Amino acid sequence: MTTTVNETEIKYEAPPGTTVPRLGELPSVADASGPEEQLLEAEYYDTNDMRLIRHGVTLRRRRGGSDPGWHLKLPAGDRTRREIQLPLGRGRQVPARLAGLVRGYTRGEALRPVARISTRRQVLTLLDGSGASLAEIAADDVSAQTLGEETVISQWAEVEVELTGGGPRLLRAADAQLRKDGLQPSSRSAKLERALGWPGQASPGQDGPGHDGPAHDGPAQDGPAVDVRRAAAHGHGGRQQDTGPASAGEVVLGYLNKHAERLGSLDPLVRGDEPDSVHQMRVTTRRLRSTLQSFGKVIPRSGTEEILAGLKWLGGVLGEARDAEVLASRLMRNLRTLPAELVLGPAQARAQGHFAPIQAAARKNVLAALESGRYFALRDALDALLADPPLSADAARPAGRVLPAAARRTHRRTQHRMRQAGHAPAGHPQEGAYHEARKAAKRARYAGEAVSPAFGKEARRFTRQMKKIQTVLGDHQDAVVARGVDRELGISAHLAGENAFTFGLLYDQEDQQAARLRAQARRTWKRTPPPHFRHWAR
Repeated sequence: MTTTVNETEIKYEAPPGTTVPRLGELPSVADASGPEEQLLEAEYYDTNDMRLIRHGVTLRRRRGGSDPGWHLKLPAGDRTRREIQLPLGRGRQVPARLAGLVRGYTRGEALRPVARISTRRQVLTLLDGSGASLAEIAADDVSAQTLGEETVISQWAEVEVELTGGGPRLLRAADAQLRKDGLQPSSRSAKLERALGWPGQASPGQDGPGHDGPAHDGPAQDGPAVDVRRAAAHGHGGRQQDTGPASAGEVVLGYLNKHAERLGSLDPLVRGDEPDSVHQMRVTTRRLRSTLQSFGKVIPRSGTEEILAGLKWLGGVLGEARDAEVLASRLMRNLRTLPAELVLGPAQARAQGHFAPIQAAARKNVLAALESGRYFALRDALDALLADPPLSADAARPAGRVLPAAARRTHRRTQHRMRQAGHAPAGHPQEGAYHEARKAAKRARYAGEAVSPAFGKEARRFTRQMKKIQTVLGDHQDAVVARGVDRELGISAHLAGENAFTFGLLYDQEDQQAARLRAQARRTWKRTPPPHFRHWAR
């Protein structure tokens, strides 16, 4: 049986022989149980070039403790990893389900044991007034041995605080007390990193739980020639730190790196059919494609045409699955909100029968795409682009001299498309024109997102404005597409000898909703103040 849980924890460096800390008063904690001693024996699996751990993913087979079995841990946000567990079984071969979930990382490379780690653990369980577990505090004495051509043996001690039912307030309080006692958060998120002798990575945990900062998604591959993290040093609200002005290349590559990593982290979630994962992967694909299109003067289009074509293809496959999901949910919701006397004939059964094969086929196509050579080639090309980006001369110039002009072009494109839609003939031509305006607004929004680390408040305001108009136009497109499905279902119901009244009623509702949204889009655009791009470079 497969079990999936979210694991939120902080690790701390500790001197040898550290015992489990007995913390004082903490929020909601009424009692403690333990300490209990456990002996854990784990074998970690990865490719020869460590493709999993380089992306913050670990795969292990562990005996001992309260949850023996196969554990796959995937990045899921700041200090949180999604853990997928399977029983131990009889053999040491990686279960096919787990191997399949990480195919987006391994891309055909074999998984093999890369380290054995033994942990002698003391666990103290923090309990609330009813005796339910809130958190576990563990003191670990660790012995590790790498496997392969060379063997490295190491030992260390660490302390972990893991939430088991408590919330962020408890984690912050425990963190504050452990720091006060002299412990510091570890710069490594997994024991395997320490076993391999990897240097610690910069971690948002350095500033404590709840600190504003990017989520830690694990160590990345070899980075691009430009230090893309410098762009983030400009902070929230455009406050510049002492690193100096970021270059245009650093800002754009920082955004691309972030979403290339996110594309990888979403891959196993889509394969595992996690809720909303297809939608999130589709949005990430669009962000990558839009950024390469908008900032062609930083990364020339001549070096990205293959990637752009691949992202368009992948977005299309994901879009079919997402659109089927959204349309089915919308239609069933509309049917449920109609008065019972207006639902004539087997309308719900017909709608379900219409969408079930479409959704099944779309799901099958998504999985086939993720197993295809074209998808792996796209991922390889993205990695290669970010490892050695073909930057233009403009990429080395300060961001303030280059990027506002690119954002201005996306705004002008949106302005032009909105003007065209306003003058287009009523009916399909106008609806299509508003759809094109929506795509332009989306590209402008993503351009604003990409440059926000360098330009702060002004860029974020622009991003919000473009998102607002994109949302209205997106709702309009949804109504137009849903109206077409209502018509199709009404025709099929009529041809089957059923009463098509209900689908005609839904068609009319969507038609009126589309008209209202067109008017709302015009008002929203008219009220949107023009961005002052010249202020961005200050």
